[in-house]
Amino acid sequence: MNGENPGREAPQPPAGKVSRRRVLGGVGAVVGAAAATVIPLATIGLPSTRATETPTAKRQWGMVIDLRLCDGCEKCTKACQKEHSLPEEHTWLKIVEVPREGGSYFFPKICQQCENPPCLKVCPTAATFKNPEGVILVEQDRCIGCRMCMAACPYEARYFNYEDPIIPAGALDNPMPEFPVPQKKGTVGKCVLCVHNADKGKLPFCVEACSMDALYIADYNSDVMVNGSGHTHQLSKYLYENDAFRYKEELNTSPRVWYIAGHGQDYFEY
Repeated sequence: MNGENPGREAPQPPAGKVSRRRVLGGVGAVVGAAAATVIPLATIGLPSTRATETPTAKRQWGMVIDLRLCDGCEKCTKACQKEHSLPEEHTWLKIVEVPREGGSYFFPKICQQCENPPCLKVCPTAATFKNPEGVILVEQDRCIGCRMCMAACPYEARYFNYEDPIIPAGALDNPMPEFPVPQKKGTVGKCVLCVHNADKGKLPFCVEACSMDALYIADYNSDVMVNGSGHTHQLSKYLYENDAFRYKEELNTSPRVWYIAGHGQDYFEY
């Protein structure tokens, strides 16, 4: 791929919508007749099997971000910060405006949920771990605040909690790796892909808040992706037809976040 994508229009949503709960709840037939034209996941770099360490995991989560639709409104960022009680400087989903000839475009940066995560390898206490569904999480009770994971992450997707956490009204003092609210001072926090929502058939807060429908939650196992408006696509087919790419893929981290370009940008300039 040369990074050029001139004149390509954003894909249209299917005529019929499928409920988000049905998609996230595990109905593998949401793509209907399209299943006959499934493109092998390995063709586009997606894992063709479930994670080897958890062969019985029902879901394998990832994300798709359509850069053609992102307008930089930061509604996703604000929703994430609100729901996770994060301070303003902690942007688990950061919107970066990238200058280019004739203007600029917006690039959402988020934890890439790597298959080969550098952060996990350097953690001395195993506080950073991969859950059965392929999401990288942090057990803050085990985190000693050494910040080695922050230094290892090539995506700058982790944040150190220097201050006392924001305690939301009525919050239970029982943060879990899947929903680390409130954060714990002296530890590292990051995007958790809102797996506490996804496991209940709900969308991540950022996907729900995106008014441009640029963010999708995806499940590799059922080969389905869905956005906040309930538009669904066959994951492998959508990535293949829209020349999807992964951020800093040359680092061999095998991200589970895919991007769709659409502004003629160089894939690796950010």
